[in-house]
Amino acid sequence: MSNIKLDITKAACFLEAGAVEAFEPKVKAAQQSLEDGTCPGNDFLGWLHLPSSITPQFLDELQACADVLRQNCEVVVVAGIGGSYLGARAVIEALGNSFAWLVQDKANPTIMFAGNNIGEDYLAELTDYLKDKKFGVINISKSGTTTETALTFRLLKKQCEAQRGKEEARKVIVAITDAKRGAARTCADKEGYKSFIIPDNVGGRFSVLTPVGLLPIACAGFDIRELVAGAQDMEKACGKDVPFAENPAAQYAAVRNGLYQSGKKIEILVNYQPKLHFMSEWWKQLYGESEGKDNKGIFPASVDFTTDLHSMGQWIQDGERTIFETVVSVEEPEKKLLFPNDEENLDGLNFLAGKRVDEVNKMAELGTRLAHVDGGVPNIRITMPRLNERYLGQLIYFFEIACGISGNVLGVNPFNQPGVEAYKKNMFALLEKPGYEADSKAIKERLANEK
Repeated sequence: MSNIKLDITKAACFLEAGAVEAFEPKVKAAQQSLEDGTCPGNDFLGWLHLPSSITPQFLDELQACADVLRQNCEVVVVAGIGGSYLGARAVIEALGNSFAWLVQDKANPTIMFAGNNIGEDYLAELTDYLKDKKFGVINISKSGTTTETALTFRLLKKQCEAQRGKEEARKVIVAITDAKRGAARTCADKEGYKSFIIPDNVGGRFSVLTPVGLLPIACAGFDIRELVAGAQDMEKACGKDVPFAENPAAQYAAVRNGLYQSGKKIEILVNYQPKLHFMSEWWKQLYGESEGKDNKGIFPASVDFTTDLHSMGQWIQDGERTIFETVVSVEEPEKKLLFPNDEENLDGLNFLAGKRVDEVNKMAELGTRLAHVDGGVPNIRITMPRLNERYLGQLIYFFEIACGISGNVLGVNPFNQPGVEAYKKNMFALLEKPGYEADSKAIKERLANEK
């Protein structure tokens, strides 16, 4: 089994000769500080050697729980927000049928995601859809009080109990939460739900290889053992004793920090495979929440090519030169489709007749890369041999370890998110949540003065 590959040549050429190599001492020190637990945020390093610590017995327990849900549910709703759902959704959408909601193969339950917004229409339409469905819920929340998820879980819990009865509902509601404290833990213990623990030392955006991601992925019918094996592959490939020039995470951290220092403030994650859309969404949270602090950090953006070449392509080609791209390329698709010949040839595309559609896509990828590099956009390329569980596991861990190294090189705490609390304080004050009386008064006075 080969590994995913990193190619930085079309990015390093935008830097001075030796610039990437000059980062070696900083990168090595950053990775060593992760290993030693001496970096900022060192109480959240549980993800670092998580893959190699996962036992077959633990995966068996997760799979057994998933099998109960699969056997008793037409639909499984994953209630979570941010890192509590993006990783699972990224893997499920990457591996699943692009038209899963239409195909409904009956062999696997439909996996739906909620608790990630406060859209009344969204929730009303969801609960309406579930009215005649045998559904279960995976409630993912460390505290059990995150507004979006708690609100949604309350709705779904009541509906599931009303439709299936309390005893049946108890079998198909699973909690993934803190080991000892919080509203979700209290609820799970009181109701007798099967539960799994979110480790205290693993933050949400690094939690896809915990039950947070593994249980929903198993419910969808995918092989979590292979996913974890892929992460284990990359844990070895990016180990602290791997030489700098051979360590893909070290190389990625070095070149992106070099580009940032040279004025490239925006990184665009690019894919040419629509199934990777939510992998980009997960990546944006991972890097945005880890590095965007202390008035520093590369802004993470993403595009789906070739689709977005017809919307964002102009800006990327000719806009302000503050960007670089990281392209995730899948070498071999799972399906084969040949382009047909047409006698009339009205569209002028007979020159493509007999070619695989993927060959056309690959030439679009190569042509775009050449054009963007010529246009002043550095390009990093990550190559995946196939889009399967093993290589997705590799990709996930690669991005996680590179993020930890890169954030340390940048000089921030990659594992906290103090800025996320600002909007919550204002929202609770506006909603007059108990305990926020002084904040409520202050914000109302401020809004009155701004009129």
